[in-house]
Amino acid sequence: MPIDLYYMDVSAPCRAVMMTAKLIGVELNMKMTNLMAGEHMKPEFLAINPQHNVPTVDDNGFYLNESRAICAYLINQYAKDDTLYPKEPKVRALVDQRLYFDMGVLYQKFGLVYYPVIMGGATKLSESAIKDLAGAIDFLETFLSKTTYAAGDHLTIADVALVASVATIEAVDKTHLDNHPKIQKWLETCKAEIPDYQELNQKGADMFGQWAQGALAKLESA
Repeated sequence: MPIDLYYMDVSAPCRAVMMTAKLIGVELNMKMTNLMAGEHMKPEFLAINPQHNVPTVDDNGFYLNESRAICAYLINQYAKDDTLYPKEPKVRALVDQRLYFDMGVLYQKFGLVYYPVIMGGATKLSESAIKDLAGAIDFLETFLSKTTYAAGDHLTIADVALVASVATIEAVDKTHLDNHPKIQKWLETCKAEIPDYQELNQKGADMFGQWAQGALAKLESA
């Protein structure tokens, strides 16, 4: 039976799950969950995820949220091999480190720049947050100076998570990637290698970019 995925297209973490499922041939039953309309606060959703966030999956009564945990679960449970999430301890540790970097550094720093304006009513971007985001992007450039992919010499779920974030950053303001040739090359490689990339990731990233740019335009006209 297909796995239920509660999601929004604009969410980079949701798109990471969608790409991972596609890479291993797992069928998803897509359940659009509009956070802006409060659908994540309905009792039936709270019953499966008290944190009321997306993505959330329901795999025949097994409920899980946090995109990177979901991606790892899908590989462990359903992938034909461990290519996307290698079992060798040191290789997996590097993949895990990049996943934690995506969650706790890169995507977090991105959110601290734009979410206050998009959803929090802030009247300007934080210069210190912009500087922190630039530093996080520099870290990724450094990682990619050592390996072709985020955690080695082939695609893993670390790349999938990071490409969802980086595509979103690029869609909001592509100048964030200026002077980062390693990231730009890696991003194009991932776009070509991930099946149905345009539909699964770019479309949602562009939607987020338009949303952010609309909020920023209001600041400029104020």
